[in-house]
Amino acid sequence: MPADGVDGKTFFEDSGGLTYDDFIMLPGYINFSVDEVELETQLTRNLKIKTPMVSSPMDTVTESKMAIAMALLGGIGVIHCNNTIDEQVAEVRRAKRFENGFITDPVVLSPNHTVADIDQIRERHGFSGIPITEDGTLNGKLVGIVTQRDTDFEPDRTKKLKEVMTTDLVTAPLGITLHEGNEILRRSKKGKLPVVDKNFRLVYLISRTDLRTNEDFPNASKSKDKQLLVAAAISSHEEDKERLAALVREGLDVVVIDSSQGDSVYQLNFIKHIKKTYPSVEVVAGNVVTASQCKHLIEAGADALRVGMGCGSICITQETMAVGRAQATAVYHCAKFARQHGVPIIADGGISSIGHIAKALALGASTVMMGSMLVGTTEAPGEYFYEDGVRVKRHRGMGSLEAMEKRSGARRYFSERDRVKVAQGVSGTVVDKGSLTHYLPYLIQGLRHSLQDVGCRTVSDLHRAVYDSTLRFEARSHSAQVEGGVHNLHSYTDPHRSVISSPRR
Repeated sequence: MPADGVDGKTFFEDSGGLTYDDFIMLPGYINFSVDEVELETQLTRNLKIKTPMVSSPMDTVTESKMAIAMALLGGIGVIHCNNTIDEQVAEVRRAKRFENGFITDPVVLSPNHTVADIDQIRERHGFSGIPITEDGTLNGKLVGIVTQRDTDFEPDRTKKLKEVMTTDLVTAPLGITLHEGNEILRRSKKGKLPVVDKNFRLVYLISRTDLRTNEDFPNASKSKDKQLLVAAAISSHEEDKERLAALVREGLDVVVIDSSQGDSVYQLNFIKHIKKTYPSVEVVAGNVVTASQCKHLIEAGADALRVGMGCGSICITQETMAVGRAQATAVYHCAKFARQHGVPIIADGGISSIGHIAKALALGASTVMMGSMLVGTTEAPGEYFYEDGVRVKRHRGMGSLEAMEKRSGARRYFSERDRVKVAQGVSGTVVDKGSLTHYLPYLIQGLRHSLQDVGCRTVSDLHRAVYDSTLRFEARSHSAQVEGGVHNLHSYTDPHRSVISSPRR
């Protein structure tokens, strides 16, 4: 019986520039349950992760909170470099020193703050159990704690916290295990457990809510020393050698050279420097969209490639510069070449749905990098605000004029010394998606269903199906795309915006 559809080689080598929406995968034979689908994949030559998802090194996407959450859920976060060296090092430090169940950077106030300050924290972060130290900082001497029961019925919101805080404290000594902390919380029936050193200075905080909801992350991405895997971005400029050295001292696992066009003498020389000076650090190079670009970076020593140019939701490089490539075509050709050298690729850009993630993997990518899909989560940097009655967070491209006002934003586009800045990105807003601890598992489960539908148990099986022509593709006309989406309804509720938010602490 002749096969339906066409194989990847025929489809992508004869069809010009294609995006993810221009094609669809034909179903395969299912002989396994969705729970049997395994998503483990190669992040780099030498590192595997359980979830093929990476958060983008954008200053509205990934700092330590995002990096921690991504690693706990089996992926990895790339901490942006649109900041000072000390600021980026501090973000990497928080992620590397994170211990599951321990809050390493709790919100802390002083006795001279007011109940109104607690109200603001509750409005901004959704919780109100706040440790109080003498100077209002972490590592200050612990003098009390304020919980919701201390402030709920207080009529004077200008009252100082020293007048309402609880001073009869239940604490734990530094070095306590998570299990021991859980037992103390259970016996004391407290919601928060401060962990203090021998001088009674606050070091960590343990939350009953965190213990209940986050006690076990079996798929967490961890290094050999059992710390979370953390990646960080740098530029290819000479002065970033100092930044790299500081990040490596902090235990960085993966460095991502962040450039909109990675095939440059600057990046090639920087890759060689990294591999010679820090051989244990995995290097992700890019961005690239052609096989010849891949060749140069692989020969220089890259351990993975980041593929995509001008295809992000807030990127206008293709429109402004007339340079780039349609993302599906770029992923297919780069992955095909890199596979011959044992180098995984990260599909970066153009991902706006579970289907796009599945298609990127089906074209040979080992992981996908996401920006706008993660911006609206609790773990993304920035504060929520309301726009036209909708709760949103701000998002901006690193090529936007707003981001390029900071030096590293411009460095990504080789324009930090330009007197006239040319925007290659825009700024906008993204709808609140709740906590990543609920949102990412939703995406992961959807991806499992997609692999089941095409008859592949693993990402490796999916890649084999692409290259042995088992996986079949078919073009989608505009009307086919319309037919494949919601149509002929007066109104409807988007299920992808109904993912339950995390419980408030």
